[in-house]
Amino acid sequence: MSLYGRVARPALFRLRGGDAEAAHELTVRWLGRSAPALARIRPLSPPGAARTVFGVRFPNPVGLAAGMDKDGRALPAWPALGFGFVEVGTVTRHPQHGNDRPRLFRLADSAAIVNRMGFNNDGAHALAARLAALGPLRVPLGISLGKSRATPLDEAVEDYVASLRALRPYGDYFAVNVSSPNTPGLRTLQDRDQLDVLLPALRAEAPDKPMLVKVAPDLSDLALGEVLEVCTSHGVSGIIATNTTLSRDGVAPGDAAAAAQAGGLSGAPLTERAYEVVRFVAAESGLPVIGVGGVMSTADARRLVDAGASLVQLYTGFVYGGPGLVRACVRALSADRPAPTRVEE
Repeated sequence: MSLYGRVARPALFRLRGGDAEAAHELTVRWLGRSAPALARIRPLSPPGAARTVFGVRFPNPVGLAAGMDKDGRALPAWPALGFGFVEVGTVTRHPQHGNDRPRLFRLADSAAIVNRMGFNNDGAHALAARLAALGPLRVPLGISLGKSRATPLDEAVEDYVASLRALRPYGDYFAVNVSSPNTPGLRTLQDRDQLDVLLPALRAEAPDKPMLVKVAPDLSDLALGEVLEVCTSHGVSGIIATNTTLSRDGVAPGDAAAAAQAGGLSGAPLTERAYEVVRFVAAESGLPVIGVGGVMSTADARRLVDAGASLVQLYTGFVYGGPGLVRACVRALSADRPAPTRVEE
């Protein structure tokens, strides 16, 4: 077992009586303070790891998923841990506190997490100011955009566009998050009629930036197919598959109490469904796919790439496996270049 597994993870999991959010905040704060030293470590890019996807050059295909560093407080540190790109957010136009605590729960027997954070963040303009002060990163930066809770659904388009307008200079790509289960009504924006309005507005605001749509794992194949039709018709650059799930399939009996909490589930119980969605999206759309969900091992990462993912992201896998898992996945994928169909440019 790695040093992280023997020492760091047990200490973090015991923090404040097992308060998962306190451990999360401590990790991000520590990495933020350590960033100047960690920034001296070169990004990990072994032979065969670098690739170009939707016009962006990635030193390696393993990224940090949105949700870990919502406000970009530790951005210089993540490449030192092995990540080839980082996605911040989900960020909203207006600052918001998110849902009431507790709102983050570990399911240790299942290697999973349930969260109902609710897009807690400092707002798009605060993130823009932080990114402006920070300057260019050493790896590509993705920015996940969401709807402010206070904004009515019929004003959602302008809400997303305002965030994109503030952050456009800083993102190498933008993710349109219409699939989180933790903002009331948000998933209705995955409907064809809603996306038909939202996507053209975002494309018009930033025609030079790759725009990706993040989809829910709970969509049927029929509904997912409709989403893909809309995305391809509006020139979307790629799909992020998947967000967290409302399903509790695969949860261990010992985690029943935590699994009963409202929110989205991530981690090992999502592994199989994420694979199925990535395979479906890649086959049906031909669009580049960022595979995320249940990447808990190098085998999980390789399987997503085999299913058609051009890149993969970690969140829960990083919580349980630490930097060692990131680096192992990079090494495992170094020779696995994706097929050059609408991906390599």
